[in-house]
Amino acid sequence: MNDDRTPEPEDTGADRGRTPEERAEARNGTGAARRPGPGRQPLPEAKTPDSGGERPADGPAAADVSSGAPTPPAPAPGAGAAAPAPEGPRGEERMTGRQRLRAALWPPRVSRAQLIVALLLCVLGLGLAIQVRSTSDASVLRGARQEDLVRILDEIGDQTQRLQDEQQRLEEQRTELENSSDQAEEARRQTEQKEQQLGVLAGTVAAEGPGLTITVSAPQGAVDAYKLLDAIQELRAAGAEAIQINDVRVVAGTFFTQDGDRVRIDGQRVEQPFRIRAIGDPQDLEPALNIPGGVVQSLEKEQATVAVTREEKIIVDALRAADRPDYARSSPQ
Repeated sequence: MNDDRTPEPEDTGADRGRTPEERAEARNGTGAARRPGPGRQPLPEAKTPDSGGERPADGPAAADVSSGAPTPPAPAPGAGAAAPAPEGPRGEERMTGRQRLRAALWPPRVSRAQLIVALLLCVLGLGLAIQVRSTSDASVLRGARQEDLVRILDEIGDQTQRLQDEQQRLEEQRTELENSSDQAEEARRQTEQKEQQLGVLAGTVAAEGPGLTITVSAPQGAVDAYKLLDAIQELRAAGAEAIQINDVRVVAGTFFTQDGDRVRIDGQRVEQPFRIRAIGDPQDLEPALNIPGGVVQSLEKEQATVAVTREEKIIVDALRAADRPDYARSSPQ
């Protein structure tokens, strides 16, 4: 026979000292506050916001009023979270990025090590600049063929030999003057000979001899005065003694100007094609024009046609008037 009565729960230590009504309220959860039993201290009544008290803190650290557990003490200030950083004084102006950069750069703080490093960097930069410039200057000869280098070396050797011959000739003239019985006649003869030589260089007398004829044809304005000046300077460096462009004699004082797309030499307009006649050793003049990066290649880059012809006899007959110097006079020394 079954017993329909609900078994009574076991008596635990928490129910000792309670009345049956208190035990029933604890089991059913209807009693929020407990009545103190014998030997117990009454729990503090929980305060609500309506009563003006403080609300208990949420979370696991809050006291469980219904279970009768004592409320843990509040943590001491500074024991848990870090104290907030003190705020700066009101009204303090904040520095902008430009002001911070100026404050970091001025006044300059330069140490001895920084000065040494700066000096070394300057020396290194100067060395690199000199090296780059030297490399660019020698790039033309570095890319030349062996035959061109041999030809340039021969040209330099010929110039040296020519200067040595001139020195020897002048020494012979001095010896003749010293040993001649009729020094006055010998001096007059050498003076006339020197006058003819200076007249050729000054352009006051005609000249003839072996040399080159260079004909330059190009579209109008393609060859300017600077290109022609480069050609004349190259011929002079190679030993040309007399030069004529079309009908104009080229001497030491000749100047070239650009007049629009036309060229003027000593103020005279020169039309194309440009015909240059130069008296000198053809074996020295022609290689000087044909070296890599020389006159011929420079003119051909400007779409010009250059024809170089060797001749055994070239006549340079364009003359210049002899200008008497205003201040310079011959000196006996």
